[in-house]
Amino acid sequence: MRTLYQVDSFTRAPFTGNPAGVVLDAEGMTEGDMLAVARELNNSETAFVLPADGADHDVRVRFFTPTTEVPTCGHATVGTHFARAVEYGLPSGELVQKTGSGLRQRVEIHRDGDRVRIGMRQGAAEFGPELDGTQVDRLLRALGVAAGDLADGGPVQVVSTGHSKVLVELRARAVVDGLRPDPAALTALSREVGSNGFFVFTRDIAAAEPELLTWARMFAPAIGITEDPVTGNGHGPLGAYLVHHGIVPAPDGTLAFTGRQGVAMGRPGEVAVRVEAQHDGTLLVSIQGDAVTAFRTRLDA
Repeated sequence: MRTLYQVDSFTRAPFTGNPAGVVLDAEGMTEGDMLAVARELNNSETAFVLPADGADHDVRVRFFTPTTEVPTCGHATVGTHFARAVEYGLPSGELVQKTGSGLRQRVEIHRDGDRVRIGMRQGAAEFGPELDGTQVDRLLRALGVAAGDLADGGPVQVVSTGHSKVLVELRARAVVDGLRPDPAALTALSREVGSNGFFVFTRDIAAAEPELLTWARMFAPAIGITEDPVTGNGHGPLGAYLVHHGIVPAPDGTLAFTGRQGVAMGRPGEVAVRVEAQHDGTLLVSIQGDAVTAFRTRLDA
C-alpha cells in the first residue's frame, strides 16, 4: 500500500495548472512499476519519492512521462514537495533532492497559514545550439505559423537548466493561442536538434495584466507529451534566455517575472521565475509556484 497524490501545480484552483502524480513511498518499485503508474495516470510527469542514498541530499525523486523517464521536472518537483509538506506537516525550510539523473537541486517550502508554495533552484543555465534557417523554417511549419509570426528578439535556441527546451518567441498572443502543431514533425526535429521540448512564448501581454511578462505553450511529443499545461523546466530556461540575450532588462544582473501558460488547454497556471547573474557569467535560475491537492488515495498495485 503506497500513498498516491494528484497535485495541480502552479495554481491554487483545483483542475487548473499542471497535474502531477506523486507516489510518496516508492521504495521497492521497479522502473517498470513506475512507468506503468505513470502511463496509467497519463499526466505529463509522475514523481516517485525514494529515500536518500547519500549524505549530500535529503530525498531522491524519479520522474516519468507516460513513455519514458526524464532527468528532472519543474511542476512535478513542486507537486512532490507540496504533497510531502501536506502529508507530513513539514514546516517552512530547505532541502536537497537528488533526481534519477543524479542532479541535486535545492528545494524550498514556504508556508503561510494554509498556503504552501514550493520553490526550486534549477541547474545553471546552459546554452545549446541555435537552430539554423532551415530548421527554423521547419519548426514554424510544424507549429503552423508563418515566418512573419516570429519575433525579432533573439535566436531560436536550445537552452537547459536541467532538461532542455527549444525556445521560440512569437509576436502575438493570438498566434500562440491558435497553434495547432504537427506532432510527427516536431518529433523528427527533436531528434535532429537534441531537445525534446518546444517552448513557444510571447511578450504580447494585455495592458490589464501588468503582473505578467510572458505567455506560453510547450509541446514535447517525442517523449509522449502532446502539450504540457504549465512547464517549470520551460520557464527556467526562458528566464536565462531573456537575460543572456539582453531581451529584457536585468538591473544589477537580476530578473524576476511571472509567466502564464496553459490557457489554451483550459488549465491556466503561473510560474514565478528569478534569474541571478554571477560574476563568472553563470546564470542561476529559480522558480516558485503554488499547488493544490486534486486527490489523495492508496495505490494498491
